Amino acid sequence: MKDVAARAGVGLKTVSRVVNGEPGVTPDTERRVQEAIESLGFRRNDSARVLRKGRTASIGLVLEDLADPFYGPLSRAVEEVARAHGALLINGSSAEDPEREQELALALCARRVDGLIVIPAGDDHRYLEPEMKAGVATVFVDRPPGRIEADVVLSDSFGGARAGVAHLIAHGHRRIAFIGDQPRIHTAVERLRGYRAAMEDAGLVIDDSWVALGSTAPERVKEAVKSVLAGPEPVTAIFAGNNRVTVTAVRVLAGHDQRVALVGFDDIELADLLGITVIAQDAAALGRTAAERLFRRLDGVNDEPSQVALETVLVPRGSGEIPPPS
Repeated sequence: MKDVAARAGVGLKTVSRVVNGEPGVTPDTERRVQEAIESLGFRRNDSARVLRKGRTASIGLVLEDLADPFYGPLSRAVEEVARAHGALLINGSSAEDPEREQELALALCARRVDGLIVIPAGDDHRYLEPEMKAGVATVFVDRPPGRIEADVVLSDSFGGARAGVAHLIAHGHRRIAFIGDQPRIHTAVERLRGYRAAMEDAGLVIDDSWVALGSTAPERVKEAVKSVLAGPEPVTAIFAGNNRVTVTAVRVLAGHDQRVALVGFDDIELADLLGITVIAQDAAALGRTAAERLFRRLDGVNDEPSQVALETVLVPRGSGEIPPPS
């Protein structure tokens, strides 16, 4: 800064005002300082700013899987809100591993991020209590935290699944399968609960063989789909619990000799061209809402932790409207 001040012929305070966007500098002086900064290759020392202000102007985002298309718009929305607040976003993937989630979240805290947005992989988040008490604002998204109180932004998984299964029932289906994610995951449990509620609303009895929870790995889902389609009384419709299940189900059904109705939770790429009926959740709205809540906390809002549930939308495109065999 001394070099910039000398080159521009101004004092250190003037350089500081220009760098930090503070008022009190004439346009001509600001131009001279900016030219000096550019010619000298000056870069602001953010480490020094952290020591002075106690804020890093950075936030962390812990995702389940960076490769999952669902998290692309969510991450982008968080990044846009962070950018609007002059903050840098640092993200990483837990790979659905609770230990890795904890390791990543604490590593971000060790780097003194101002806040965290976490998509939980585990069910016990007490490890974050010391960080939150120390001032690290924390918001959970897509799933609630375990054993602590914190802000949460969710999609209505229960209501969405209930609506999707009710849609299949309205088109004449009585034998409907549910193929979902692992039973320890909140969204999988809520979507299964919605499936059961819709079947109960219609007075339909669920055969245990119609429900398959587990890994979303293609081989597991493939075997689950084949299983519910086998036997003398196969299901006539499938409700897929998330986007990865839907993709594998579409591939299996493409080679099946009977037309089977399908509704998937989460939209997928090319679903409009393939005619896949889905329960769509707004991933960008989830990320934006969570990030806005986080920055409200960082701005000093200290109200009680709250839970926000965003609505889902049924998008009929053809696969969920296939009638059962006559």
